[in-house]
Amino acid sequence: MLLLAAGVSVAFFDYYSEKPGARFPFRLGLDLSGGTHLVYRADVSGVQAGEVRESMDALRDVIERRVNLFGVAEPVVQVETTAGVISENKENRLIVELPGVTDVNRAIAMIGQTPLLEFRIERPESPEKEKVLKELRAFEEALRAGNGAIPENIPDTDALFVPTELTGRFLKKAILGFDSISGAPRVNLEFNEEGEALFARITREHTGKILAIYLDGAPISEPVIQEEIRGGKAEITGTFTPEEAKQLVGRLNSGALPVPIELLGSQTIGASLGDEAKTKGIQAGVLGFSLVALFMVLWYRLPGLVSVAALGIYVAMMLALFKLIPVTLTAAGIAGFILSIGMAVDANVLIFERTKEELRRGRELKDAVRDGFSRAWFSIRDSNISSILTAVILFWFGTSLIEGFALVFALGVFISMLTAITITRSLLFAIVPKEASSRSNAWFSAGIFS
Repeated sequence: MLLLAAGVSVAFFDYYSEKPGARFPFRLGLDLSGGTHLVYRADVSGVQAGEVRESMDALRDVIERRVNLFGVAEPVVQVETTAGVISENKENRLIVELPGVTDVNRAIAMIGQTPLLEFRIERPESPEKEKVLKELRAFEEALRAGNGAIPENIPDTDALFVPTELTGRFLKKAILGFDSISGAPRVNLEFNEEGEALFARITREHTGKILAIYLDGAPISEPVIQEEIRGGKAEITGTFTPEEAKQLVGRLNSGALPVPIELLGSQTIGASLGDEAKTKGIQAGVLGFSLVALFMVLWYRLPGLVSVAALGIYVAMMLALFKLIPVTLTAAGIAGFILSIGMAVDANVLIFERTKEELRRGRELKDAVRDGFSRAWFSIRDSNISSILTAVILFWFGTSLIEGFALVFALGVFISMLTAITITRSLLFAIVPKEASSRSNAWFSAGIFS
């Protein structure tokens, strides 16, 4: 009775926690709630070997912080690779899911407004640098000769600078300031501990050279390094207005991208389509539960009825875990849940078949039930472990769509094993009569006509 009361309590929690304003609602994925799905490719070619994982994690955190500033409810930002393992030799992708945002242009703007901050040092003397300087002098002469008209051949001054390891990934914060003499706005940067060491080394090794500051691929300041700068602090000066400087500070504080990203694809799912998918998923779940329950009662009789009660408790426990963990439910996740309902009675089938065999051998009903559980345990254990291992492999190497299925499936298999061993066993022993008879044995047998 206590188990049934606990199961009913969990079911009430599932029901009342889904009302408007409840503390533990279901978290629905884009395919069920509607929203925008964006896929970005991260360019990690400029990242040192062994630092790709850290850069991708930093990129994820930055993008997540950016979309949170726009008030997007429950955004999902995750790193994904072509083979499931982050590596310098594989394509690293960023998956961004924005529930409730159906305007693709607005969603792309949220991500695109995050700036890429780079520090590039003046290129050492080389034939390539001399070539660029020669083109630059020719351009200046043509500009003067043309009375202000811009010549067609504009030299690529970016070739005068080479990237350094110092990027926005090491930025701790940006502060708006003003020059004490001219009153011109400036942006003060403060790096974290790792960035502080990098900045000190770069300024020490390249004293007297230009350290260009690039924002989104365009130079915004080209100061000359006078001496080694310690303390992890830098200063951006330029021709921007106070409003532009304030906007730049806000963008940098909201997150400077550690690596460049490129939009590969986008998908928008309307709210009506999401509601339809959710409704069909619920209908499939109810139908699957009903068919399984009908089969168990018709074939295994009284033990089948006990397994249906345990299955109901299992469903209530799974729904409660979805709310408490919480698990983001997608259409694939619902499919995994429905599949786990069938897997949940698999252990009961093994137990009941073993019990039937013991009864045919002439064992007493109570002993037959006890031996049925003990003999079926090893098969239940091995089959569930293999299922969980499969789910772990799917979760580790699969895409975000497969991960949702694998997580729900693994959780369902684990909980079903607990319910079969504990709840079904307790309920079954509670209804086993003390003195067996031919009638009680018939209720514990299997088959429709046997």
